[in-house]
Amino acid sequence: MSVFDFSLFAQGGPMMWVLLAMGIIALMLFVERALFLHRGQIQSTEFIGGIKNILSKRRIVEALTVCEETPGPVATVVKAALLHADDDADKMRFYVQEAAVVEIPALERRLGSIAAIAQVAPLVGLLGTVLGMATTFLAFERDYMPASALANGMWQALLSTAGSLMLAIPAHLAHHFLSGRVRSIVRDVEWAGNEIMKYLLTEYRAPVAGTPEAKPHDHASA
Repeated sequence: MSVFDFSLFAQGGPMMWVLLAMGIIALMLFVERALFLHRGQIQSTEFIGGIKNILSKRRIVEALTVCEETPGPVATVVKAALLHADDDADKMRFYVQEAAVVEIPALERRLGSIAAIAQVAPLVGLLGTVLGMATTFLAFERDYMPASALANGMWQALLSTAGSLMLAIPAHLAHHFLSGRVRSIVRDVEWAGNEIMKYLLTEYRAPVAGTPEAKPHDHASA
């Protein structure tokens, strides 16, 4: 008999259906988060390099357009800095941090649900195990105790435990994987924000080569 046979699944008792529903929800959440984080993660070094190249030609509108067309929180944070390129350092930093505060919670959304499923699944399996053992003890109390009654109770206990572990282990791994992706994107956001601010406050505001600078007035000799 195959482990994935439906008849064997049904022998696990009602908690197997609960575990199946939790497994489907966890899978949907994982796929949605994985695709979302994949779209949001870009090559930050290349992106910042391209933005700096555009800004070196004083084309800030073009740089803003590139940020708007690029998905992910890195581009959003860089855009916030560009919109306040002429402000002082404290004000620019405030808007960059504000943009990051809005974007980072969106990255972490639904990760808690996956973690909750990973933690609750063993408890659901334990409940199924207890129900299976209760079925077995009820069979012991009867005068006539068929072997099938004992087998059903033991099957329910064992399959509930196995099913809960088969759900909890991948759910824990999925949460760890997604959390790692979130941490990686957050690091990129912090680095990109600091890098673009440093560029705007120093090189971008420096006089461009070939630009006529104000000359000091000549004083007439007495």
